Amino acid sequence: MTPPAKRPTGQDVARAAGVSRTLVSFVLNDRPGVSIPEETRRRVLEAAKSLNYRPHASARSLAAGRSDVVLLSVPDLPLGSGISRFIEELAASLAASGLTLVTHLAGAHGRPLPDVCASIDASAVIGLEPFDSDTAEALRKAGADVVIPSASGDTVSPTGLIGVLQAEHLVRSGHRRIGYALPAHPRFQTMAAERLQGVVRVCAETGLEPPVVVTTNLELQGAVSAVTQWVERSVTGVCAFNDETAIAVLAGLRQKGLSAPTDLAVVGADDIPTARLAIPPLTTVCFDLHESGKQRAEAVVAGLAGREPAHGFPPAVPRLVQRSSA
Repeated sequence: MTPPAKRPTGQDVARAAGVSRTLVSFVLNDRPGVSIPEETRRRVLEAAKSLNYRPHASARSLAAGRSDVVLLSVPDLPLGSGISRFIEELAASLAASGLTLVTHLAGAHGRPLPDVCASIDASAVIGLEPFDSDTAEALRKAGADVVIPSASGDTVSPTGLIGVLQAEHLVRSGHRRIGYALPAHPRFQTMAAERLQGVVRVCAETGLEPPVVVTTNLELQGAVSAVTQWVERSVTGVCAFNDETAIAVLAGLRQKGLSAPTDLAVVGADDIPTARLAIPPLTTVCFDLHESGKQRAEAVVAGLAGREPAHGFPPAVPRLVQRSSA
């Protein structure tokens, strides 16, 4: 068996270029304040390229005073198109500043986030929702110079604000008996509870009864059963956990010979690509994931440079996308 090829070292580059190992480090790390003749710099870069030399992460970290790794904590959920779009935008924005994004799927059976942060020497950690103060402090002790977003004092999470917007839209449209379509998938329960909290809050603030909560899946018969229960309890508007659940509700309405919004208004969440193709096109609530990714990348770059982001770091705020279903 042929032994694996030996990874080239900085000393190999120095030997090929006819310079010292220290000078190789100065050139490859673009060390400020060091004057190096252009011919020497060119020789080092050509030697590194010919040997396919890549510095170890630890060496880059030592030279820069920090690593170029940014850790993203992703909830242990089925990853839909919205989260995928956010990760793509965030990774591209960070890469433009020479930073590398590493994602970590958080969950009850995974390693604690601060341990992951320490093991990969992450300089920044990003969460999709605010970290509590204890977690933020543990991440900083693990080596993260920047933690985004840090603890929030808001009583409703950004996820819960989705439910607030859904319910407020239905109340403004004249609905006085509201339902909530809870997903059957067990891994969605925590997020669903936060979104439902927003709906419950609006109902309480406007003097309405609590929402009629019905669990449904993405099967037609389950959706028909849910619609039947809402109609029997005089519900006229439904907030669905997400767009897939909302589209299932629309299918259940059609199966019963009913329609949205005439018989039952339906509001989804996340604005997936197929939401506009639903029958009727789905009213939904979503975050601007592209802008959110860019803002977080800007905040990381600014934080690592020891300054505040140019435009601050506003919390993610959802928006209503009004179509025909509600």
